[in-house]
Amino acid sequence: MNQSGVFLNPRVAGNPTSFAKPRCLIIGCGDVGMRLIPYLLDRFRVFALTSQSPDSERFTQLRLAGAMPIYANLDQAHTLRRLAGMAKYIVHLAPPQTDGEFDRRTRRLAAILPEKAKLVYISTTGVYGNCDGAQFDETRTVAPQNARAKRRVDAENTLRAWARRRNSALSILRVPGIYASDRLPIERLRKGTPALIAQDDVYTNHIHAEDLAYLIKLALFRASPNRVYHAVDESDLKMGDYFDQVADHFQLPRAPRLPRVELEKQVSPMLLSFMSESRRLMNGRIKTELGARLQFPTVMYALQDVRLVEES
Repeated sequence: MNQSGVFLNPRVAGNPTSFAKPRCLIIGCGDVGMRLIPYLLDRFRVFALTSQSPDSERFTQLRLAGAMPIYANLDQAHTLRRLAGMAKYIVHLAPPQTDGEFDRRTRRLAAILPEKAKLVYISTTGVYGNCDGAQFDETRTVAPQNARAKRRVDAENTLRAWARRRNSALSILRVPGIYASDRLPIERLRKGTPALIAQDDVYTNHIHAEDLAYLIKLALFRASPNRVYHAVDESDLKMGDYFDQVADHFQLPRAPRLPRVELEKQVSPMLLSFMSESRRLMNGRIKTELGARLQFPTVMYALQDVRLVEES
């Protein structure tokens, strides 16, 4: 580890040509961030911020993946100083803190971000609030209806202000429910958590974690400055239908269906909030402007892929 708290990966540090590459900093390197690293190694020296300690398993995982781990905590402003000027390409995957209507973490980050940088921010489709099942593109005005979504809108606005102030380029990917083979509602189905009856149900949007990592890579190279993109697949599903597809695939009982007035008595306020917003996002921009061709264009397509893996 050097004096900046960075572990030097032998695979990267031992390669003289790696130092000629531009640097890319991933902030919030969880599942999607780990999937993103392989997409970037040919073009960048990849640095990954983690709030876990230098002796943690996460540091080891990041090094083995080819990234250089950096300890910093978005809740502690003094730990962020080492990030200032570290990279001109930045991917911001870290969620806001869990309280309030302002994203304090992104505000601290924006205070140290460099000039003339390119940043891709991973936001949420929740910024639109409930749209009563309407289908729309990125020109729709945001209308957040809960504190979680308001924090995301605050983060978007904070980063827009940074980009203007520091002559930088911001791209925003608004992301719906992320799923993968290990990120499916299996436990919920096993517990028999109810879903809404069809007439009360809401439309939801989806993106596979691998496709999201791929879209982030495309955005780094192809996105227009100060542009919003819907990082969603082609699925056109109500929430209960999504649960049914997963249940049928894994031969599990389908979720029981209840009217909203009865379901409200049985689920948590957090879950109820997700079941109260209905929207269908169009994804034309990622195809026409980023040239995206999704590996998993629908949930059903991805489930079929899981079956092939299980059978092989």
